[in-house]
Amino acid sequence: MTTKTNPSEWNQPYTEPDPYAFSAYQREVYSSLRAPLFSTKPLEWESLARSKVPAPNFGYVYGSASSGKTHEANIAAFDRYRLRPSMLVNATRRDMSIELFGTKYKSPLLVAPVGVQNIMHADAEEATAKACRNVGVPMILSSAATRTIEQVAAANGDGGDRWYQLYWPRPQWEDVTVSLLNRAKADGYKVLVVTLDTFNLAWRPTDLDTAYLPFIWGDGCQIGHSDPVFSRRYEEIQRQDTRSYGEKLAELWTMLKRPGSAYGAVRVLTNIHLLQKSRAWLDVLNSGTYREWKHLDILKKLWDGPIVLKGIQTVGDAHRAIEYGMDGIIVSNHGGRQCDGAIASLDALAEIAADETVQRSNLTLLFDSGVRTGSDVLKALALGAKAVCIGRPYIYGLAIRGQEGVEHVLKCLLADTDNMLGNMGKKSLRDLSRHDLQIRFESKL
Repeated sequence: MTTKTNPSEWNQPYTEPDPYAFSAYQREVYSSLRAPLFSTKPLEWESLARSKVPAPNFGYVYGSASSGKTHEANIAAFDRYRLRPSMLVNATRRDMSIELFGTKYKSPLLVAPVGVQNIMHADAEEATAKACRNVGVPMILSSAATRTIEQVAAANGDGGDRWYQLYWPRPQWEDVTVSLLNRAKADGYKVLVVTLDTFNLAWRPTDLDTAYLPFIWGDGCQIGHSDPVFSRRYEEIQRQDTRSYGEKLAELWTMLKRPGSAYGAVRVLTNIHLLQKSRAWLDVLNSGTYREWKHLDILKKLWDGPIVLKGIQTVGDAHRAIEYGMDGIIVSNHGGRQCDGAIASLDALAEIAADETVQRSNLTLLFDSGVRTGSDVLKALALGAKAVCIGRPYIYGLAIRGQEGVEHVLKCLLADTDNMLGNMGKKSLRDLSRHDLQIRFESKL
């Protein structure tokens, strides 16, 4: 039996892929007929970065708190959530855009605040800022940057989106908080991100074993050193120092002996004023003085834009963020660098996003800690995050190839996310939900 058909029946409308989609980076790599700048595999980014910088520098970025169990939990958590793809959906063109605090962004990726970037590459935060501008990803600048607020803003340019992350100075230095926030506002930083989990530096064996803390040598103190209010108060403290010449000389001698070598002593001697000022700045930002919820009212008076709390891990703290009028939270455990043996950040997100009080509120949920692939991004979004932060991976890219390396890592993650969204059978990120996930529970013997 022969079936007769009208040829016009086959000429159904169809959709062409968007040549400017993030996934086009994949086609760009293949069509070039040569290997990309460096690997597209996240695990190789780590090993490549390790080979590019001194061991203590890499260890500072790679290392975690105490046993490293929180970092391990962050990575392992993503394997417990599996995606459920749907077929025969016309997802040829996909919408990767999101809206946060009234601003539309091209993708759900944010570059997390990572300090002391000059220990990974000489171009440091300026390279990251330029890469973010070129790729179209917002950058969150760390208070522990090795470039000033103004330098990063200039590198990011008018075409960039930038947020400012605050390591909150101790209460008696609140005038420095005012100065930092005024500088950030003046240079176009739109959102204030307040880190809550690092008032006291965690026990980090990787750094302790080499006695390596970059801030001691002034790395990561540039925002403080360039701040007029901090500088004025530091000079006042120096003038008011009533110790005798002998006592000051004894302190200098103690510092000279610490490095344990003639070279180290010379390095201390030639940088003595920098070391003293850096130690003072470290005492302002990381003094071990913890803040309280009621102190958030101060920030609300000082900052007229959105305020996001970074480091939230429990439903109870999410409720408090709502109670105190915060605009959003970043569900994060600092990449496992602060509280050892803690809940995986993805599991914390699952609990917080499922809470009815949170769902009824206007609290924006963002996610951080453990994202390495496009499927990781989709899993976090399906659980309820509006955007995700990328941390160590882009820093590895910075170490490997500077600005180009950061751009390559971000393009890989964006292409992977876009590609995977289509393979999930989704036309938009807004189509994702918990129904797209299967949760694998670990068996207990």
